[in-house]
Amino acid sequence: MTLPIGVLISGSGSNLQALIDRMEVGVLDVTIQAVISNVPGVKGLERAANHGIFSQTLSHRNYPDRASYDRIVVRVLRDAGVQAVVLAGFMRLVGPELLAAFPGRVLNIHPALLPSFPGLHAQEQAAAYGVRLAGCTVHFVDEEVDHGPIIIQAAVPALPGEEADALGDRILALEHRIFPQAVQWLAEDRLEVQGRQVVVRPGERLLATRNDLPPCLVFPPLEEGF
Repeated sequence: MTLPIGVLISGSGSNLQALIDRMEVGVLDVTIQAVISNVPGVKGLERAANHGIFSQTLSHRNYPDRASYDRIVVRVLRDAGVQAVVLAGFMRLVGPELLAAFPGRVLNIHPALLPSFPGLHAQEQAAAYGVRLAGCTVHFVDEEVDHGPIIIQAAVPALPGEEADALGDRILALEHRIFPQAVQWLAEDRLEVQGRQVVVRPGERLLATRNDLPPCLVFPPLEEGF
């Protein structure tokens, strides 16, 4: 059995591509039923089309408020048979309508080590602050910005004098690894939320043994295929 998911995007869709790549080689046990962008003409829509995935642009500017926008998004997702939602660079807050439609099944990827640097321009915030470690976080979504329980994080050294774009590129490479892993844990129903703690229940996959990652710390550890 595979988990039917919907992916919400606002831009290039590189994390969408990471999900597609692992789905197509049989590592990620999902089917992407729908890709929705709130911005027309973005590359992520092209990525979906290249792989024959249903996609639709729903501009938030065409709706009077967040609730009415979320309701139409939920309708499209449900019509597509979606059972879980992942936010892959979706630059909009989601409200109670969407969260209630997919309780405990909405995930987000954020390019910072939460709870530090929530919101927009996280890499720029980290570089400007002069942190020694930066990274990315996959978490469950709740009604607050970048706030829900954390599933997995990856950290890299923030090099002295490094520009935000260079730091962002190194973080993005890790996003492409930890996001599919977290979605796979969701697909396998291995995630248990205990307060603010997320427990990953044991599975059948072995831990990854390849050593092609840059110097970094990932926890929980990645499994084979990720």
